[in-house]
Amino acid sequence: MSINWLEDVEDVSIRSRTVTVTGPRGTLTRSFKTVSADIYGDKKAKKVSIDMWFGSSKQTAVLRTVCTHIKNMMIGVTKGFQYKMKFVYAHFPVNVNISDAKDVIEIRNFLGEKVIRRVPMLEGVTIDRSEVKDEIILESNNVENLGTSASQIQQITKVRNKDIRKFLDGIYVSEKGLVVKDE
Repeated sequence: MSINWLEDVEDVSIRSRTVTVTGPRGTLTRSFKTVSADIYGDKKAKKVSIDMWFGSSKQTAVLRTVCTHIKNMMIGVTKGFQYKMKFVYAHFPVNVNISDAKDVIEIRNFLGEKVIRRVPMLEGVTIDRSEVKDEIILESNNVENLGTSASQIQQITKVRNKDIRKFLDGIYVSEKGLVVKDE
């Protein structure tokens, strides 16, 4: 399988199954050491190729996954990823504080509880308030760190020991997209 570089990607370097993608928004590196496949790049043709020899059907299914990971890295360093999360509450308004470094979120007054829930963002993920009421925006070049941070926020506001059909309070992902919008 092979992938063509995206337009604004500056460089894709591959060294012993470790892929480094550089673009206008930064650099992402990922190791594919566990995949028994040949990964090599052609900088003149701006193409990344992945080959596997005599693999079973389950092993060859990994090739598409590796291609998708590399493509997500290219999209991340050129356009960036963005998740929007909304606060849902019936009675007690959820109060959220974001640190000055935009890497830790504190959730207060969830279901009227006094406990303060803190979620540190993973590497490269920034969190900010939206102009819309009861909404936050998470941005990152790495889509996996972004999704993991969003899921940690959603899971820490999970309602426990109550009927979840009635208590729908929480912070949920409402929109997924790119930081740089396509024209």
